Amino acid sequence: MKYHELVQQSAAYIQEKLGKIQAESTGLVTGTGLGGLTDAIDSQTALSYGEIPGFPVSTVASHKGRLVAGEIHGRPVIALHGRVHLYEGFDARQVTHAVRTLGELGVRTLILTNAAGALNPSFATGSPMLIEDHINLTGATPLRGHNHDPWGDRFPDMCHVYDPALRQLAVDKALALGIRLERGVYMQVPGPNMETPAETRMYRAMGADAIGMSTCMEAIAARHMDMRLLGISCLTNKNLPDCMQEASLAQVIAQAQQSASAMTTLITAILKEI
Repeated sequence: MKYHELVQQSAAYIQEKLGKIQAESTGLVTGTGLGGLTDAIDSQTALSYGEIPGFPVSTVASHKGRLVAGEIHGRPVIALHGRVHLYEGFDARQVTHAVRTLGELGVRTLILTNAAGALNPSFATGSPMLIEDHINLTGATPLRGHNHDPWGDRFPDMCHVYDPALRQLAVDKALALGIRLERGVYMQVPGPNMETPAETRMYRAMGADAIGMSTCMEAIAARHMDMRLLGISCLTNKNLPDCMQEASLAQVIAQAQQSASAMTTLITAILKEI
């Protein structure tokens, strides 16, 4: 079966089990430790990834692997509670299968969240960071291979990956709510190892403000399908190359969970206006 047919099979199953997804639904992808964002969804119906044909299932304990549909403040939302990563052994197309499925279901606006390490020394740990642009340093792309023309052009433009109007909305809402919102460039590396001090200096010199192991693949696939994108990172630790401290997965998850309240408040406020 061809890749686009697998995605269509997944979408058809979801429609069969959950009913027709509203065309104006906003998609939401929750990152490491941020699964609690789905608690804000009212009137939930859910499917586990394992029961959806073609869906890859995460091997990371902090990613529950559920698709959740419902409403936030009366606005229809369909959320991916957890994601899969390149470092788990999945290829770029498998990593973006779920986002492609949202596109097939009619989602035109997507909010991507992740847990990331701050590279910019002025950024505050625990704060959300608005992703203004990204650097894909994985050497991978979900667009490699045959292009399915109904999804998008073979060579999609990437001048404005993250929608300027949505970014401004996020800034306005954060200001109104009194939430400190950093703004910067996110870099994706393959993982799963953390960065060395020398790598941290290099990544910062390349223009990155935060670093993680997800998101860019999904953003590329979503833009290929002409979705409007908003990206927000939760800065769970700070990489200072001259005084590097260990950052275990448990610490990253704990900090993300502590910061989830501010992230939820901000994202729900944004959803009211989308």
